[in-house]
Amino acid sequence: MPSATTIYVRPGYNRVLAEEFEALKRKRADLVKDKMEAHSQGDLRENFGFKAAKDAIRAVDRKMTALDRFVARNAFIEVDPVTWLTKPTGTLQLGHVATIEKQDIATKRKHRFTFLVTTHGDTATDPESGIECLPHNSPLATAVLGLAVDTPTRVTLPAGESIVTVRFIRNPTQAELDRLLREIKPPEFEE
Repeated sequence: MPSATTIYVRPGYNRVLAEEFEALKRKRADLVKDKMEAHSQGDLRENFGFKAAKDAIRAVDRKMTALDRFVARNAFIEVDPVTWLTKPTGTLQLGHVATIEKQDIATKRKHRFTFLVTTHGDTATDPESGIECLPHNSPLATAVLGLAVDTPTRVTLPAGESIVTVRFIRNPTQAELDRLLREIKPPEFEE
């Protein structure tokens, strides 16, 4: 089971999740009526309508359980996108685009990366926007969030001891912000 996480979303996302759950409850109630009607038609061993309604109710129940677990497992914080486009850039914060320099202490090799510090996902290039994304809960992001520009800091990363320095911070563009706050869907089940 995935670990709990905080997901930053656009305003209204929590309402959308609640509406989706209510729609599933209404669909389930209609299916129960269909099942009761099919049940009243006699022999249940050969009653296709009864079996179909029962299977449909199970599918809706699985969706409701998955949605309920998704909401219970994660915390959703709604943010106003406009404030993220204009937030101060004194220290590296969630939603900023930053150039980070990492020097391995053992090998003295330096690496330089530019990332959008995102709220979810994997460390990778987003194929749609071409933006390098760094999830806020990754070891590197955890080490650099809150750092000011040109402040070398010694950290322990999975690859070993390193000195990381934030070289540049800027606010996201609209495209980057759209990637940052993209719609997150709960798990889907086959009907």
